[in-house]
Amino acid sequence: MNDSSAPKSADKPRPAARRKARRFALQALYQWHIAGGNLSEIEAQFRNENAMHKVDLPFFHELLHKIPANVGSLDQQLEPLLDIKKDDLGVVELTALRIGAYELCHRIDIPYRVCINEGIELAKVFGAEDSYRFVNAVLDKLAKQVRSTEIKG
Repeated sequence: MNDSSAPKSADKPRPAARRKARRFALQALYQWHIAGGNLSEIEAQFRNENAMHKVDLPFFHELLHKIPANVGSLDQQLEPLLDIKKDDLGVVELTALRIGAYELCHRIDIPYRVCINEGIELAKVFGAEDSYRFVNAVLDKLAKQVRSTEIKG
């Protein structure tokens, strides 16, 4: 029996596909931060050189292009919450914070707990030892500012 009104699995990305998109986005944004370059070329390179068949590609594209486009406002949101200068942060930690901040501020469809947890996981995998604690603390403070209604709900 085929129920055409049932949501298709392709309608909503799987959490694992989003997680992979975040990981590749962190790596691509790291490359952009360190070496500069054209974001479209970096995206093409990542799509060619990595197994991207299980990645939420629209989400990867969004993170890769929207975070640099909004980097000034994201950093303005983050800087008052930091207990060190932004320039003293490692690039991985800064990039994980920017991804988390972008999601908290611009992707209301993603629960705040997911935004924070994914930032923590990025820091655990790619960041310095215990940097995930710092990422957790900063994103938690930001969530309380920008998602207070959701948190109270």
